[in-house]
Amino acid sequence: MSTLPAPFLPSPEQLATALSGALPGFNHVQWVEHTQSTNADLMTKARASSGQLARPWLLGAHLQERGRGRAGRTWQNRAGANLMFSCAFDVFLPSQQLPTLSPLAGLAACEALRELIGQPQRNQLSMKWPNDLQWRFAKLAGILVEATRAGTARLSADHYVVIIGMGINLNDARALSQSLNRQVADWSEIAAQDETAATASAADIVARIAVAWYNSLNQVTAQGFGCLPERYSKVDILAGQHLNVLDEGRITHAGIACGINTLGQLILRTPAGETPISVGEISVRPQQDGAS
Repeated sequence: MSTLPAPFLPSPEQLATALSGALPGFNHVQWVEHTQSTNADLMTKARASSGQLARPWLLGAHLQERGRGRAGRTWQNRAGANLMFSCAFDVFLPSQQLPTLSPLAGLAACEALRELIGQPQRNQLSMKWPNDLQWRFAKLAGILVEATRAGTARLSADHYVVIIGMGINLNDARALSQSLNRQVADWSEIAAQDETAATASAADIVARIAVAWYNSLNQVTAQGFGCLPERYSKVDILAGQHLNVLDEGRITHAGIACGINTLGQLILRTPAGETPISVGEISVRPQQDGAS
């Protein structure tokens, strides 16, 4: 597997400068050499902030010592092999709609990255519910979405600060696949197969995703989540697949994936009818010969 050229991930200072220029609407843009967790750092900042609002914010790090994924998992990373960053946004939504932001964040990121890949190859990048990005059935990126009250600067009862963190594999997928015992993809693999992707810089990738998150959050705040199922259907890797839904290793549901609803829940077609799934790990069941 090819690896990215060394300049692909510039110094933290260079990356921060490039992102500040690419994201003029972001009021705080920072990239550091290392930190414990960019999500945790922005959460602390959001809870401590007072006075005039100054979001959105972006914080990235070459190395996260305690990076987190969904369900409390540790994000495995090493300096230079991953692109890790978080953004903080003000949102004005009822609390019951906040879980829908998790699949929305994955969807927006998938759409943004597809724009950095040439047309013949871009459909190879897809989304696995709730928000993993996959390249040809191998995981490329993961996302963690968290929300907190807007603290002393809260403007209304439905005002929250949402932190979206993302880790994208740049290279080193072969080593990760061996250590995790599952298929992992990286951007160098995509770049080796697609000339358009090969021209994308780290700043291009981060800026495209950050803007996509910002625009999508504004859209659902103004217009609701009515268009979410249709948007998701265009990047859905699970559609028509026979799935098991697992909770701590125990199968809780089994059925055929039928997209998502406006709440961002995965819809399974089962013998009892369509069942909405809010949480759980998704395992694709191997097809038996003659199965439909």
